[in-house]
Amino acid sequence: MENLGLASRFEEKEASPKTENEGSNELEKLEIGNKEVYVGIPVLAITFAEILIYFGRVNEAIWIHMAILICLSLSITFLKSGGIYEIYQALMFLPLLRLINLTMPVFFDTKLYSFAFIYAPLAVPIAIVVTYQQLTREDVGLTFRKIGLYLPLSVLIGFVLGMGEYIVIQPKYIIPSISPLDILKLTVVMVFFVGLVEEIIFRSILQTRLNIIFGTWRAILLSSILFGFMHSGYGVFYEVLYTSFVGAIIGYIFYKTRSLPLITLVHGFVNVFVFGVIPHLGPGLGLL
Repeated sequence: MENLGLASRFEEKEASPKTENEGSNELEKLEIGNKEVYVGIPVLAITFAEILIYFGRVNEAIWIHMAILICLSLSITFLKSGGIYEIYQALMFLPLLRLINLTMPVFFDTKLYSFAFIYAPLAVPIAIVVTYQQLTREDVGLTFRKIGLYLPLSVLIGFVLGMGEYIVIQPKYIIPSISPLDILKLTVVMVFFVGLVEEIIFRSILQTRLNIIFGTWRAILLSSILFGFMHSGYGVFYEVLYTSFVGAIIGYIFYKTRSLPLITLVHGFVNVFVFGVIPHLGPGLGLL
């Protein structure tokens, strides 16, 4: 009987770690579920504001984006949940970018220079967040490995993706000609202002932080969907879908290469072809 009692107590001790592990797993699932709610609320709010812009309700969207920015700021003050704090900081860039975009006064007749004034102010908060979150060079993707290969590759990818986007929205050109000087100006603005800023926000910061909590594929999917909705200003539904698709491709490229210069160049050259080269030469670039 004593042996049976010892055996019984031994079995209880053996079962105890299993019970603790199950409890730990349940707690982890609960925490992940809570984090999905914490992230989902501002994501849905941002998406709703962008949908309003899609339907031309710009004034309402401005107020909602302002409310989102304030709420995220206040939430960061009180919220100490691991990972959510950093994601909220990343999400703050989206309403901030949209508010600057919608409220920036026009200083030049040429639309090209307006992009520089919209994106340049974001360099300061980006630098603050990268420093505060202690993101490493690897996190940001700040490496110039294989840049000799990536430069021509980015032009090719940019052309293919740019051709698709041009077919979807068929925009007018924003440079008067395709002279070397005008192409150079367009490239500088689209690569070093638009491409660099957006890729740091959506890939280096947002996708990286989402990846820590939700994993690689959900991080790529969520950041690319937000990237797509941030193009709602064109008022073309297929543009939202297509830019989400492009965002997923760029997000995957970043995941595989961890190269910010590559995705910045890809993004920049997509815009160079969409807003400069293709509108002047046509989809066949004058060869067809």
